[in-house]
Amino acid sequence: MRPFLIRVGIPLVAVWMLLSAVIGIVAVEGTLHPGRLPLTAADTARAEAIAASDHAALSAVSIAAQDGVILRAWYLTRDTGNGTTVILLHGQGANRAAMLGNADLLLRHGFSVILPDARAHGESGGAIATYGIKEASDLERWYEWLHRSNHGCVDALGESMGAAELLTSLRAEPGYCAVIAESSFSSFQEAAYDRLGQEFRTGPWLGRTLLRPALWAGLLYTRWKYGLDLDTASPQSAVQHSHVPIFLIHGLADTNLPPRHSETMKAINPAIILWEPRKAWHCGASAVEPQQYEARVVTWFEDHPQPTLQSMTHPSP
Repeated sequence: MRPFLIRVGIPLVAVWMLLSAVIGIVAVEGTLHPGRLPLTAADTARAEAIAASDHAALSAVSIAAQDGVILRAWYLTRDTGNGTTVILLHGQGANRAAMLGNADLLLRHGFSVILPDARAHGESGGAIATYGIKEASDLERWYEWLHRSNHGCVDALGESMGAAELLTSLRAEPGYCAVIAESSFSSFQEAAYDRLGQEFRTGPWLGRTLLRPALWAGLLYTRWKYGLDLDTASPQSAVQHSHVPIFLIHGLADTNLPPRHSETMKAINPAIILWEPRKAWHCGASAVEPQQYEARVVTWFEDHPQPTLQSMTHPSP
């Protein structure tokens, strides 16, 4: 009996490990290359219409990232505003136009806004998305660019991937007055468990158990091919000791990245404020609770008119 089990079991395990490796490599390549959604003439026309409606000046701006990649954005400024600028960060596979609704909301309340395309998205350069590893440095560059010409607060609001990149950037203790992150993942690894389970219509348990070798293979492959350690894409480790005021939003109906991600970060840093609208799906709080969303977002930024002492030392450009 034992020789039979050995003869059959070893090949089955070998096949499973090989299949897991293929699954992991395919999954991580798709994740690192989310595809570009180009800006359209309609996107630009909408941005221009919002600028005109909100009495803001619209300009296209660009900066160079630390690795030389060119990052591009829309910058909408209000001369008669409150002096605060909010960086708006979109999700995976989208571009800056996805944040125009937030831009309109904030402009109406006197904020200026900047809407960058994340690296490897929209019109920004970069071959791959790294989910906070390189994007944290990109955000530091945007912060410094704004800080040099803006004597008021610099705040930030991100959704999904943009939320995770924003939270990961807090490891450097930038001088944000306040930040808001909706539907963020707590770590790349936890998000991978969800994604692997979604592919097979199961919960994250499948990624944690039978498909864990697929995750290992994907992480090792990424280190080998791209020199990236995706384990460091970890908002939860970045926010643990952060002194920047953090407001998390996570809908309880989110099946894309379940609310346990934000609940984990709240547990790690009790100073974090977490709002969980019951019927909101992934990044859906503004659609489900528009009035409460507007009031909470605007109040959070207005209630933090200056950076905390611990976060006033920001990185050099």
